[in-house]
Amino acid sequence: MINKVVQALKDARQPRSEFVELMEQFHDPYLVLIGCILSLRTNDKTTYPATLRMLELAKTPQEMSGVNVKDLAQAIYPVGFYENKARQIIELSRQIVEELDGKVPDEIEDLIKFNGVGRKTANLVLAKGFNKPAICVDVHVHRIFNRLGYVKTKTPEETEFALRNKLPLEHWIDINTLIVTHGQNVCKPTKPNCSACPISEFCQKII
Repeated sequence: MINKVVQALKDARQPRSEFVELMEQFHDPYLVLIGCILSLRTNDKTTYPATLRMLELAKTPQEMSGVNVKDLAQAIYPVGFYENKARQIIELSRQIVEELDGKVPDEIEDLIKFNGVGRKTANLVLAKGFNKPAICVDVHVHRIFNRLGYVKTKTPEETEFALRNKLPLEHWIDINTLIVTHGQNVCKPTKPNCSACPISEFCQKII
């Protein structure tokens, strides 16, 4: 069933948000990392221009280490917790430069040691930055896989580990982008558009 679900979502070619498109273009683990940090608790419409403004200031941990916190905070405003995120991004950039020879770690256990970096962000860095099999579970992935009836979990972290045991490895890297796009276009939290859903026939519609 899941192979058909993934193929149907690929065939549907649903429009991606500008931020999702931007993140798909990032193949540098550092850019994936700081882009994901900006996106936390902020919608894509706000995150996209904020990310572009941030990249005008710096694109590498070496460059970001020298950026003034207030300048970065001003650039990324009004993303959620913009002042905290500015401090966080500069702090982890300095850690990468001073402690890690300028290289972003490629293991989840090392990534989550950074202040404010959880499993969702770490998995996205592994998948999109390093092209390593990893499952990034955000609210869309957690909600939709439970709605499908493919897993029965209560938290995104539970969903990640359930999918690790069940989802075929070949789908791990791409599944987040496919499901997030589907969640933004069709399978919304309160009013899913089931009549326009390309995977409706596979869905148990568990609300």
